[in-house]
Amino acid sequence: MTVTERARRVVLVLAIGISALAVVLLLGAWRNDREIGSDTGTATAEVLSAGSLRSAIRFVTPDGTTHNPELGVLYPTGLTTGQRIAIEYARSDPDLVRVTGRDARVALIPTGSVIAVTWMIATPVLVYLRRSGRPVADSDDRT
Repeated sequence: MTVTERARRVVLVLAIGISALAVVLLLGAWRNDREIGSDTGTATAEVLSAGSLRSAIRFVTPDGTTHNPELGVLYPTGLTTGQRIAIEYARSDPDLVRVTGRDARVALIPTGSVIAVTWMIATPVLVYLRRSGRPVADSDDRT
């Protein structure tokens, strides 16, 4: 196996791996939504810290227990510290929480973008490696 063939395989494995991870993340979000939807509790939560990937919240369930989910709230985009938000959680697992009105559909565009950009980079690299790996035809200079 030539260096070019190895490079092509590495690029292909990376692109497939990144795409697969993106799909797994989306499937995980759908699974979480299904779990929340099967046994939904609602509450008002206070945003303790806000970020685009993770926002910490605190809320109280009807039994008087205060919860501060270790992984934060799902779909935290656009939240600000100190904000009070409506949330939905799985009563069987109050650490599984999402912002009311948001679900896995919010992850479709980022997931699709990751996959598209991955292949927009990988495809030209694969084409280049394929062309550069071809044997060069000898030219017949009979002059």
